[in-house]
Amino acid sequence: MNDDHVLSATAGYVDTLSFVALFGLFTAHVTGNFVLIGGGIAGYGQGIFLKLMAFPAFIAGVALSSFLIRTRHPVTPTSGACKLYVVQAILLLAFAVSGICLGTNFSAGSGWVVTCGMIGAMAMGVQNAHSRLIARPGVPNTVMTGNVTQVILDVLDLCSPHVPTDVKRASRERVSKMLPAIVAFGLGAIGGALGYRHFGFVALALPVVAVAWLAMRAWMQRNANTLQETP
Repeated sequence: MNDDHVLSATAGYVDTLSFVALFGLFTAHVTGNFVLIGGGIAGYGQGIFLKLMAFPAFIAGVALSSFLIRTRHPVTPTSGACKLYVVQAILLLAFAVSGICLGTNFSAGSGWVVTCGMIGAMAMGVQNAHSRLIARPGVPNTVMTGNVTQVILDVLDLCSPHVPTDVKRASRERVSKMLPAIVAFGLGAIGGALGYRHFGFVALALPVVAVAWLAMRAWMQRNANTLQETP
């Protein structure tokens, strides 16, 4: 299982858990909150302020990631990935703790609820920025709309007798990369909903462990690369 599969599952898991727990808040697919804000203004749904505050929190996560990668000493892809994984894991842990502290009876307008949602959005802002800041082969792992669209187009090309062989080869390669990420996101979404239903915010322990594992793997890879480069 590569990083994209774990990150896709994490995005689906955290986004769905926050949606069902925090009055329809999207933390990974943060632009989806525009729709919910519009509905809230029209009298449908609740937690408009909560969803509005997700945007500056998400921006803060992206800005923090940029600061760690672009304004510090030059870093290799593996060391940069390790930094961002560590930061995301810490923020996800803080998201879990803040959610647990809410208890079982809370309202959308509570300041603690807004703070909890902002921490979750910041954590997923780090993940969204990761693929933009760290140069590595992979596919988008937080929002699947583009991936699903591309897979459909590629499948149509593979089924068409009029598409050249080289185009079909490229389509087959893309499908092999994107389809597992889509499936992982879907399974993560199911897991996030079921996890919250049975365990509440404690269920966020799973993505915390998953991202921490990615950080450890990146750290080990960085050390291995350093040993290879040492004369």
